Amino acid sequence: MGSQAHGHIIKHGFEKDVYVQNSLVHMYATFGDTEAATLIFQRMYYVDVVSWTSMIRGFNKCGDVESARKLFDQMPEKNLVTWSTMISGYAQNNHFDKAVELFKVLQSQGVRANETVMVSVISSCAHLGALELGERAHDYVVKNGMTLNLILGTALVDMYARCGSIDKAVWVFEDLPERDTLSWTALIAGLAMHGYSERSLKYFATMVEAGLTPRDITFTAVLSACSHGGLVERGFQIFESMKRDHRVEPRLEHYGCMVDLLGRAGKLEEAERFVLKMPVKPNAPVWGALLGACRIHKNAEIGERVGKILIQLLPQHSGYYVLLSNIYANAKEWEKVTEMRQMMKAKGLKKPPGHSLIELDGRVHKFTIGDSSHPEMDKIERMWEEILMRIRAAGYRGNTADALFDIDEEEKESALHRHSEKLAIAFGMMRSEAGTPIRIVKNLRVCEDCHTATKLISKVFGRELIVRDRNRFHHFRQGLCSCMDYW
Repeated sequence: MGSQAHGHIIKHGFEKDVYVQNSLVHMYATFGDTEAATLIFQRMYYVDVVSWTSMIRGFNKCGDVESARKLFDQMPEKNLVTWSTMISGYAQNNHFDKAVELFKVLQSQGVRANETVMVSVISSCAHLGALELGERAHDYVVKNGMTLNLILGTALVDMYARCGSIDKAVWVFEDLPERDTLSWTALIAGLAMHGYSERSLKYFATMVEAGLTPRDITFTAVLSACSHGGLVERGFQIFESMKRDHRVEPRLEHYGCMVDLLGRAGKLEEAERFVLKMPVKPNAPVWGALLGACRIHKNAEIGERVGKILIQLLPQHSGYYVLLSNIYANAKEWEKVTEMRQMMKAKGLKKPPGHSLIELDGRVHKFTIGDSSHPEMDKIERMWEEILMRIRAAGYRGNTADALFDIDEEEKESALHRHSEKLAIAFGMMRSEAGTPIRIVKNLRVCEDCHTATKLISKVFGRELIVRDRNRFHHFRQGLCSCMDYW
């Protein structure tokens, strides 16, 4: 249809009109046809801010943020829409650090951001787990008198929750001038992530009493809260009420929550029956929740059945081979462990490298296994050796069997103490004041050895450590973890 309109424009001699050209660039860029958009853009005798911005938006939509940034840097003049387009492009394409850095450039050039820009910046801080940067962004919103609308307010609630400051998330939520289902859901999900199941359910009940209609994403958060709290009966009551009371058809993610709920409670046989009786075909995450429960409860029989199903469903997903390997290792079935490793090697499968982020003094530091490029790595390693000596005195013994399979590069005993979160903890201990919490974000699930070590660190050094991994938040205090050793 768009191409036909373009042909009509050429036929009637309108193609040199700047407004028409801008419309064509915008059309092709919106459809993701950056090649056609670029061709028109390069032929334009007069290019204005609208033309540049349309091109940048098109490249961002296609995930080509490098080309978008090149155009952005070439622009002779930029307006706020252009800045917003580039920053949101970074955020939407998971380049969260670049979104935050570009916001800093915007500030240095005296440009005043608006609510749209701040939503992208605050969301980026949330993904990075950068609390200090998020607080600065919040201060910017307040100092510039921005309206705390539903979208911006919800972004702030989500940011504080994801950055490990759940009390501030609650404070922002309570202070919102208005709330919708998404803002309630953000807080309910945040409380669930942190293991505050009862508080999460209380907010859900209050939301329903206020006359707001829960959405499918709301129920995912609520059922997750039940799972983290081991509230099996309550979870089933809420699950059954979805369709009956709220006209929300359960989706696969809701069934996955129920499997996780049963698995966390150790009801593995019941969980397996639940999956087999589902009215919809279970997908990999549903089976994966059961496999994870088998690892925690060391049930090799069900774990093997589920693991084989998952490998058939997703033969290129390395994580399921690793989980099944761990289950076999705990059962001391070494031949099957070797078989899993050989299968992974034959298929060329490797687990994504683990990395951990820690924010100090408004800067996010990244630690990746096998990467020694951090300028203070020598000091960090010496700090870790000191930590290791003290937790060994308190009874720590490295879990080398688990380390062989939890993380690909961290397979050998010599690398056990170079897991990314351990390096991040050492750096945090080295650079932060005694008594202050250390916050870390990891892209993968925390391995059992790191979990054990972090509990001991919190006890021996009297520090609170808050770790957000792929599954949830872990609050380590006085030798205990909020996850109750199930994650």
